[in-house]
Amino acid sequence: MNTTSHNDVRALDAADPLAEFRERFELPEGLIYLDGNSLGPMAKSIPAEMARAVSEEWGQGLISSWNDAGWWDLPMALGRKLGPLLGASDGQVVVSDSTSVNIYKAVQAGLAMRAERSVIVTEAGGFPTDLYITEGAMQGRPNLSRRLLGENGANLDDVLDEDVAVVLLSHVDYRTGELFDMAAITRQVQAAGAIMIWDLCHSAGIVPVALDDCNVDLAVGCTYKYLNGGPGSQSWVYAAGRHHGNIRQPLSGWWGHAAPFEFEQTYRPEPGIKAFLCGSQAILGMRALSAALDVMDGVDLTQVRAKSMQLTDLFMT
Repeated sequence: MNTTSHNDVRALDAADPLAEFRERFELPEGLIYLDGNSLGPMAKSIPAEMARAVSEEWGQGLISSWNDAGWWDLPMALGRKLGPLLGASDGQVVVSDSTSVNIYKAVQAGLAMRAERSVIVTEAGGFPTDLYITEGAMQGRPNLSRRLLGENGANLDDVLDEDVAVVLLSHVDYRTGELFDMAAITRQVQAAGAIMIWDLCHSAGIVPVALDDCNVDLAVGCTYKYLNGGPGSQSWVYAAGRHHGNIRQPLSGWWGHAAPFEFEQTYRPEPGIKAFLCGSQAILGMRALSAALDVMDGVDLTQVRAKSMQLTDLFMT
Protein backbone atom coordinates (compact mmCIF):
# COMPACT_ATOMS: atom_id res chain seq x y z
CA MET A 1 0.00 0.00 0.00
CA ASN A 2 1.35 3.45 -0.94
CA THR A 3 1.71 6.01 1.82
CA THR A 4 2.13 9.76 1.54
CA SER A 5 4.07 11.76 4.12
CA HIS A 6 3.67 15.39 5.15
CA ASN A 7 6.92 16.10 3.33
CA ASP A 8 5.43 14.65 0.14
CA VAL A 9 2.42 16.94 0.47
CA ARG A 10 4.62 19.98 1.16
CA ALA A 11 6.60 19.18 -1.98
CA LEU A 12 3.38 19.12 -3.99
CA ASP A 13 2.41 22.49 -2.51
CA ALA A 14 5.79 23.95 -3.40
CA ALA A 15 5.41 22.82 -7.02
CA ASP A 16 1.78 23.95 -7.32
CA PRO A 17 1.42 26.57 -10.10
CA LEU A 18 -1.85 27.74 -8.49
CA ALA A 19 -0.49 28.15 -4.95
CA GLU A 20 -0.44 31.96 -5.11
CA PHE A 21 -4.22 32.08 -5.53
CA ARG A 22 -4.75 30.91 -1.96
CA GLU A 23 -3.58 34.30 -0.76
CA ARG A 24 -6.17 36.12 -2.87
CA PHE A 25 -9.05 34.78 -0.76
CA GLU A 26 -10.24 35.49 2.76
CA LEU A 27 -10.28 32.16 4.61
CA PRO A 28 -10.09 31.49 8.37
CA GLU A 29 -6.67 30.44 9.59
CA GLY A 30 -6.23 26.68 9.66
CA LEU A 31 -9.41 25.95 7.71
CA ILE A 32 -9.36 23.51 4.81
CA TYR A 33 -12.40 24.64 2.83
CA LEU A 34 -13.97 22.03 0.55
CA ASP A 35 -17.43 23.55 0.13
CA GLY A 36 -16.86 25.66 -2.97
CA ASN A 37 -19.49 23.49 -4.65
CA SER A 38 -22.03 25.34 -2.49
CA LEU A 39 -20.46 28.75 -1.79
CA GLY A 40 -17.09 29.93 -3.00
CA PRO A 41 -14.77 31.88 -0.67
CA MET A 42 -14.60 35.67 -0.72
CA ALA A 43 -11.82 37.36 -2.66
CA LYS A 44 -9.90 39.80 -0.47
CA SER A 45 -10.55 42.56 -2.99
CA ILE A 46 -14.34 42.42 -2.63
CA PRO A 47 -14.90 44.49 0.57
CA ALA A 48 -13.00 47.47 -0.85
CA GLU A 49 -14.80 47.19 -4.17
CA MET A 50 -18.18 47.05 -2.44
CA ALA A 51 -17.29 50.03 -0.23
CA ARG A 52 -16.20 52.02 -3.29
CA ALA A 53 -19.39 51.17 -5.18
CA VAL A 54 -21.55 52.20 -2.22
CA SER A 55 -19.74 55.38 -1.18
CA GLU A 56 -18.62 56.70 -4.58
CA GLU A 57 -20.85 55.27 -7.30
CA TRP A 58 -24.10 55.27 -5.33
CA GLY A 59 -23.33 57.82 -2.62
CA GLN A 60 -21.75 60.48 -4.82
CA GLY A 61 -22.56 59.52 -8.40
CA LEU A 62 -26.21 58.75 -7.76
CA ILE A 63 -28.22 58.40 -10.98
CA SER A 64 -25.29 59.45 -13.16
CA SER A 65 -23.52 56.19 -12.27
CA TRP A 66 -25.81 54.28 -14.63
CA ASN A 67 -23.67 55.81 -17.37
CA ASP A 68 -20.55 57.24 -15.73
CA ALA A 69 -19.79 54.12 -13.66
CA GLY A 70 -20.94 51.69 -16.33
CA TRP A 71 -23.87 50.26 -14.40
CA TRP A 72 -26.04 49.95 -17.49
CA ASP A 73 -23.44 47.82 -19.28
CA LEU A 74 -22.54 45.61 -16.30
CA PRO A 75 -24.53 42.54 -17.46
CA MET A 76 -22.62 42.53 -20.74
CA ALA A 77 -19.29 43.56 -19.18
CA LEU A 78 -19.49 40.63 -16.78
CA GLY A 79 -20.43 38.39 -19.69
CA ARG A 80 -17.22 39.45 -21.40
CA LYS A 81 -15.22 38.54 -18.29
CA LEU A 82 -16.94 35.16 -18.07
CA GLY A 83 -16.53 34.27 -21.74
CA PRO A 84 -12.93 32.98 -21.56
CA LEU A 85 -13.83 30.71 -18.62
CA LEU A 86 -16.68 29.22 -20.66
CA GLY A 87 -14.99 28.92 -24.02
CA ALA A 88 -17.38 31.54 -25.40
CA SER A 89 -16.50 34.39 -27.74
CA ASP A 90 -17.65 37.95 -27.03
CA GLY A 91 -21.30 38.86 -27.20
CA GLN A 92 -22.69 35.43 -26.32
CA VAL A 93 -22.85 35.62 -22.50
CA VAL A 94 -24.90 37.95 -20.30
CA VAL A 95 -25.18 38.07 -16.50
CA SER A 96 -28.55 38.63 -14.84
CA ASP A 97 -31.17 37.27 -12.44
CA SER A 98 -31.00 33.86 -10.74
CA THR A 99 -30.17 30.43 -12.11
CA SER A 100 -33.78 29.26 -11.85
CA VAL A 101 -35.08 32.32 -13.71
CA ASN A 102 -32.47 31.92 -16.44
CA ILE A 103 -33.17 28.21 -16.86
CA TYR A 104 -36.82 29.13 -17.35
CA LYS A 105 -35.87 31.71 -19.98
CA ALA A 106 -33.57 29.26 -21.77
CA VAL A 107 -36.12 26.44 -21.80
CA GLN A 108 -38.81 28.76 -23.13
CA ALA A 109 -36.43 30.16 -25.76
CA GLY A 110 -35.57 26.64 -26.87
CA LEU A 111 -39.24 25.69 -27.08
CA ALA A 112 -39.90 28.77 -29.22
CA MET A 113 -37.10 27.75 -31.60
CA ARG A 114 -38.71 24.32 -31.99
CA ALA A 115 -42.36 25.35 -31.85
CA GLU A 116 -43.44 22.40 -33.98
CA ARG A 117 -42.19 19.98 -31.28
CA SER A 118 -43.73 19.25 -27.90
CA VAL A 119 -41.37 17.30 -25.61
CA ILE A 120 -38.88 18.50 -22.98
CA VAL A 121 -36.15 16.10 -21.87
CA THR A 122 -34.28 16.47 -18.58
CA GLU A 123 -32.75 14.17 -15.94
CA ALA A 124 -34.68 12.20 -13.35
CA GLY A 125 -31.72 12.63 -10.99
CA GLY A 126 -30.87 16.18 -11.99
CA PHE A 127 -30.69 19.09 -9.59
CA PRO A 128 -34.28 19.75 -8.44
CA THR A 129 -34.43 23.26 -9.92
CA ASP A 130 -34.13 21.80 -13.42
CA LEU A 131 -37.03 19.46 -12.68
CA TYR A 132 -39.15 22.17 -11.08
CA ILE A 133 -38.55 24.71 -13.86
CA THR A 134 -39.34 22.27 -16.66
CA GLU A 135 -42.51 21.38 -14.74
CA GLY A 136 -43.40 25.07 -14.60
CA ALA A 137 -42.62 25.58 -18.28
CA MET A 138 -45.39 23.12 -19.13
CA GLN A 139 -48.06 24.85 -17.05
CA GLY A 140 -50.88 26.16 -19.19
CA ARG A 141 -49.49 24.36 -22.24
CA PRO A 142 -51.29 20.99 -22.45
CA ASN A 143 -49.51 20.12 -25.69
CA LEU A 144 -46.18 19.83 -23.87
CA SER A 145 -44.88 16.72 -22.12
CA ARG A 146 -41.67 15.72 -20.40
CA ARG A 147 -39.38 12.71 -20.56
CA LEU A 148 -36.86 11.97 -17.82
CA LEU A 149 -33.44 10.59 -18.63
CA GLY A 150 -32.63 7.80 -16.19
CA GLU A 151 -36.25 7.07 -15.29
CA ASN A 152 -36.75 3.31 -15.48
CA GLY A 153 -33.24 3.06 -16.89
CA ALA A 154 -33.97 5.27 -19.92
CA ASN A 155 -30.86 6.51 -21.74
CA LEU A 156 -30.54 9.30 -24.29
CA ASP A 157 -31.29 6.98 -27.21
CA ASP A 158 -34.54 5.97 -25.50
CA VAL A 159 -35.86 9.50 -25.02
CA LEU A 160 -34.80 11.25 -28.25
CA ASP A 161 -37.07 11.38 -31.28
CA GLU A 162 -38.62 13.89 -33.67
CA ASP A 163 -40.99 15.20 -30.97
CA VAL A 164 -38.24 16.44 -28.63
CA ALA A 165 -37.86 20.22 -28.66
CA VAL A 166 -35.28 20.84 -25.92
CA VAL A 167 -32.90 18.78 -23.81
CA LEU A 168 -31.75 20.26 -20.47
CA LEU A 169 -28.87 18.41 -18.79
CA SER A 170 -26.30 19.13 -16.09
CA HIS A 171 -22.66 19.04 -17.15
CA VAL A 172 -21.74 17.52 -13.77
CA ASP A 173 -23.90 15.24 -11.62
CA TYR A 174 -24.24 17.23 -8.38
CA ARG A 175 -24.40 14.03 -6.29
CA THR A 176 -21.59 11.92 -7.76
CA GLY A 177 -19.36 14.47 -9.50
CA GLU A 178 -19.59 12.58 -12.80
CA LEU A 179 -18.54 14.82 -15.70
CA PHE A 180 -20.48 14.24 -18.91
CA ASP A 181 -19.15 14.48 -22.46
CA MET A 182 -20.53 17.83 -23.58
CA ALA A 183 -19.43 17.56 -27.20
CA ALA A 184 -20.75 14.04 -27.81
CA ILE A 185 -24.09 14.61 -26.08
CA THR A 186 -24.61 17.93 -27.86
CA ARG A 187 -23.99 16.26 -31.23
CA GLN A 188 -26.46 13.48 -30.43
CA VAL A 189 -29.18 15.89 -29.30
CA GLN A 190 -28.75 18.19 -32.29
CA ALA A 191 -28.72 15.23 -34.68
CA ALA A 192 -32.23 14.52 -33.39
CA GLY A 193 -33.20 18.11 -34.23
CA ALA A 194 -33.51 19.35 -30.64
CA ILE A 195 -32.04 22.38 -28.85
CA MET A 196 -29.31 21.50 -26.34
CA ILE A 197 -29.31 23.43 -23.04
CA TRP A 198 -26.51 22.80 -20.55
CA ASP A 199 -26.72 23.57 -16.83
CA LEU A 200 -23.14 24.46 -15.86
CA CYS A 201 -23.71 25.35 -12.20
CA HIS A 202 -21.40 22.59 -11.03
CA SER A 203 -18.69 22.94 -13.67
CA ALA A 204 -18.18 26.61 -14.60
CA GLY A 205 -14.96 27.84 -13.03
CA ILE A 206 -13.68 24.42 -11.95
CA VAL A 207 -13.26 22.41 -15.17
CA PRO A 208 -12.40 23.49 -18.72
CA VAL A 209 -15.55 24.31 -20.69
CA ALA A 210 -15.71 24.88 -24.46
CA LEU A 211 -19.21 26.05 -25.33
CA ASP A 212 -18.29 27.37 -28.77
CA ASP A 213 -16.16 24.37 -29.73
CA CYS A 214 -18.89 21.97 -28.58
CA ASN A 215 -21.45 23.84 -30.70
CA VAL A 216 -23.76 24.26 -27.69
CA ASP A 217 -27.06 26.06 -28.32
CA LEU A 218 -27.83 27.50 -24.88
CA ALA A 219 -26.27 27.25 -21.42
CA VAL A 220 -26.95 28.60 -17.94
CA GLY A 221 -24.87 28.67 -14.79
CA CYS A 222 -24.50 30.27 -11.38
CA THR A 223 -21.61 32.39 -10.08
CA TYR A 224 -21.66 31.80 -6.32
CA LYS A 225 -19.97 28.40 -6.39
CA TYR A 226 -16.63 28.07 -8.18
CA LEU A 227 -16.76 31.63 -9.54
CA ASN A 228 -16.88 33.04 -5.98
CA GLY A 229 -19.38 35.83 -6.65
CA GLY A 230 -20.92 35.70 -3.18
CA PRO A 231 -24.15 34.35 -1.69
CA GLY A 232 -26.98 34.68 -4.19
CA SER A 233 -24.79 36.29 -6.85
CA GLN A 234 -26.25 36.56 -10.31
CA SER A 235 -26.54 33.82 -12.88
CA TRP A 236 -25.49 33.94 -16.53
CA VAL A 237 -26.90 32.81 -19.88
CA TYR A 238 -25.03 31.76 -23.01
CA ALA A 239 -26.65 31.73 -26.44
CA ALA A 240 -24.68 30.75 -29.54
CA GLY A 241 -24.43 33.61 -32.00
CA ARG A 242 -26.26 31.63 -34.67
CA HIS A 243 -29.42 31.89 -32.57
CA HIS A 244 -29.27 35.65 -32.05
CA GLY A 245 -32.25 37.23 -33.71
CA ASN A 246 -34.39 34.19 -32.90
CA ILE A 247 -34.37 34.46 -29.11
CA ARG A 248 -37.89 34.69 -27.71
CA GLN A 249 -38.37 34.30 -23.97
CA PRO A 250 -41.50 35.28 -22.04
CA LEU A 251 -39.96 37.53 -19.36
CA SER A 252 -40.06 40.52 -21.67
CA GLY A 253 -38.87 43.28 -19.37
CA TRP A 254 -37.60 46.65 -20.45
CA TRP A 255 -33.89 45.83 -20.16
CA GLY A 256 -34.33 43.28 -22.94
CA HIS A 257 -36.02 45.76 -25.26
CA ALA A 258 -34.19 46.76 -28.45
CA ALA A 259 -34.60 50.46 -27.55
CA PRO A 260 -35.47 50.66 -23.84
CA PHE A 261 -35.34 54.44 -23.59
CA GLU A 262 -37.80 54.97 -26.40
CA PHE A 263 -40.47 53.69 -23.98
CA GLU A 264 -42.51 52.02 -26.69
CA GLN A 265 -45.89 50.52 -25.81
CA THR A 266 -45.12 47.11 -27.32
CA TYR A 267 -42.17 44.82 -26.75
CA ARG A 268 -39.46 44.62 -29.38
CA PRO A 269 -36.63 42.28 -28.24
CA GLU A 270 -32.97 43.11 -28.50
CA PRO A 271 -31.74 40.87 -31.34
CA GLY A 272 -28.67 39.57 -29.47
CA ILE A 273 -27.87 38.01 -26.11
CA LYS A 274 -29.42 41.01 -24.32
CA ALA A 275 -32.81 39.53 -25.21
CA PHE A 276 -32.29 37.40 -22.08
CA LEU A 277 -32.32 40.49 -19.87
CA CYS A 278 -35.52 41.37 -18.04
CA GLY A 279 -35.60 44.11 -15.40
CA SER A 280 -33.16 46.38 -13.58
CA GLN A 281 -30.16 44.55 -12.21
CA ALA A 282 -28.75 44.27 -8.67
CA ILE A 283 -25.70 46.46 -9.24
CA LEU A 284 -23.99 46.02 -5.87
CA GLY A 285 -24.04 42.25 -6.26
CA MET A 286 -22.61 42.65 -9.74
CA ARG A 287 -19.76 44.76 -8.35
CA ALA A 288 -18.84 41.92 -5.98
CA LEU A 289 -19.00 39.44 -8.85
CA SER A 290 -16.84 41.69 -11.00
CA ALA A 291 -14.11 41.72 -8.35
CA ALA A 292 -14.35 37.94 -8.00
CA LEU A 293 -13.98 37.44 -11.74
CA ASP A 294 -10.93 39.71 -11.78
CA VAL A 295 -9.26 37.18 -9.48
CA MET A 296 -9.97 34.49 -12.08
CA ASP A 297 -8.50 36.54 -14.92
CA GLY A 298 -5.78 34.53 -16.62
CA VAL A 299 -6.48 31.34 -14.67
CA ASP A 300 -5.84 28.23 -16.77
CA LEU A 301 -8.70 25.87 -15.98
CA THR A 302 -6.71 22.92 -17.33
CA GLN A 303 -4.32 23.53 -14.41
CA VAL A 304 -7.26 23.75 -12.00
CA ARG A 305 -8.62 20.47 -13.32
CA ALA A 306 -5.19 18.82 -13.11
CA LYS A 307 -4.83 19.91 -9.49
CA SER A 308 -8.32 18.63 -8.71
CA MET A 309 -7.43 15.21 -10.11
CA GLN A 310 -4.10 15.24 -8.27
CA LEU A 311 -5.82 16.03 -4.97
CA THR A 312 -8.29 13.21 -5.53
CA ASP A 313 -5.42 10.81 -6.16
CA LEU A 314 -3.71 12.08 -3.01
CA PHE A 315 -6.79 11.54 -0.86
CA MET A 316 -7.17 8.02 -2.18
CA THR A 317 -3.58 6.93 -1.46
